[in-house]
Amino acid sequence: MRIRFLILSLLFIFGAVGSAHQLRLKEPIIGNPNAPVGGTFTTTIDAEPQSLNPLRTADGYGQAIESYCFDSLLQHNIETYDYEPSLAEKWDVSKDGKFYTFYLRKNAKFHNGEPVTAADVKFSFDAFNNPKLADAAEKVYFENIDHVDVLGPYKVRFVVKKKYFLNLDTISGMSILPKSAYGDPNKHMVHEMIGSGPYKLARFDQGKEIVLVRNSDWWGFNTPENKGSYKFKKIIFKIIMDSTAKLEAFKRGDLDYLALTPEQFEKKTNGSPWGQTIFKRQVENSIPQSQGFIGFNLSNPLFKDVRVRKALSLLFNRPFLIQKFFYNKYEVAHGPWYSKEPDADPKSKPFSFNPKKARELLQEAGWADTNHDGVLDKIINGHRVDFRFSIINGGGPWTRWLTIYQQDLKKAGIELSIKVVDWNSLETAIDSGKFEAVAMAWGGVVYNDPKQIWSSSSHTKSGSNFIGYSNPEVDKLIDQARTELNTRRRLPMMHKIYSLIRNDYPYIFLWSSKYSLYAYDKRMQMMKPTYKYDVGTSTWWAKSQ
Repeated sequence: MRIRFLILSLLFIFGAVGSAHQLRLKEPIIGNPNAPVGGTFTTTIDAEPQSLNPLRTADGYGQAIESYCFDSLLQHNIETYDYEPSLAEKWDVSKDGKFYTFYLRKNAKFHNGEPVTAADVKFSFDAFNNPKLADAAEKVYFENIDHVDVLGPYKVRFVVKKKYFLNLDTISGMSILPKSAYGDPNKHMVHEMIGSGPYKLARFDQGKEIVLVRNSDWWGFNTPENKGSYKFKKIIFKIIMDSTAKLEAFKRGDLDYLALTPEQFEKKTNGSPWGQTIFKRQVENSIPQSQGFIGFNLSNPLFKDVRVRKALSLLFNRPFLIQKFFYNKYEVAHGPWYSKEPDADPKSKPFSFNPKKARELLQEAGWADTNHDGVLDKIINGHRVDFRFSIINGGGPWTRWLTIYQQDLKKAGIELSIKVVDWNSLETAIDSGKFEAVAMAWGGVVYNDPKQIWSSSSHTKSGSNFIGYSNPEVDKLIDQARTELNTRRRLPMMHKIYSLIRNDYPYIFLWSSKYSLYAYDKRMQMMKPTYKYDVGTSTWWAKSQ
């Protein structure tokens, strides 16, 4: 599923069904339609993608690259997030919300020269919905779609089982794949990409870089929606893990764009050549931000009591860490997802740091240092258990953050071990449930479906509810909210879900960024520093030499 489709169109939310293509208003111009075509755009990714096959991609690195090479039926305007035509030049939604019909462009071709047809759309859905291939995390979005009917070479209809407020987004955001290339399930295509998008894969140098070249046959270059985008002849993704190495590569001129950390922005981007040949920007927009968290394995007896989980949350000094490491460019979390999302309870408050209250809660829950060794203990299932646990994480800045948490826990009589593992080991531990607590982050969306992470039905192998959270009231509200197409009626349900999860303390909800921070080379030209729902690097172009 293309990354830009993870955020919902406000138009669809407020105008739920019925001739959706007729609801479109005149969209603002995106990018510069008259910008020259040429040059190279070079940026970085932190690690090599596990796969470039959309059916097997499990990480954001592969998805970021795929977003340039694969098309979906519709796209979103990055300023308004209204739906716009993509592979489908028009579409209809039946009044009862059960039928979604798309009319494909007749001039769209895959990178192998084959035309994009309704049969390929049906194949793509069947492949993404195949239990043997489907990502367990995305399964919750496809489960409401019953089947796809091919009504002609360029006409296709999706039939849904029941109303679901994300049906159109799920359908229209799915990457369309050529059956001829991806139809053999035994062909993994880990280092190949055959889509219909504006760029094609030119080279995959393992451990070094991935190179894309502009697809001169792309159907979209002359459409009103895309005239101002995709001007670079070549896009290079350099694989650089170390943040210092990335910054040095950027200063040397090896990169054209770099997302900056708050520390880099404040402390490492001053003086020459900054402000002369390279520049930095701090911009505010409506891009949903990721949110850091520490998730508890709720099958572990240590974390069964909500008072204990709340105490562990109160012992995490978010304000101090935000000031020390994020230079106040982050904000304390309010609950289970980004506080500025419409689905977040507007009455919620930031989590606090309160060691005194935490100690009171631990005492209420029966924890005390009975043998005076400095570590709290309690009789659980007939055995005395010391309050010791570990947090697995991917290293990097997590080690610094968790070390401070470790010190505050020790003052309260809790012993924490910090275990740094690589991504594959982290994923394996999560999937197998062999962890006590885990430090990670979730990405943000404007309107989200909490079923993926918070429904008890999502506590499956490779599912996103890997901590085993379960609250019958939350499950019931999630099911009700998913079938409510009217935003005004759905939002109170979502706010209640948010509040219930927040008060269960299944995670230590940490923080989110307040800004988008980035640096760019003087060669890069742009119409504006950010759009409302995207920084807009796809609209940049290279300065003529």
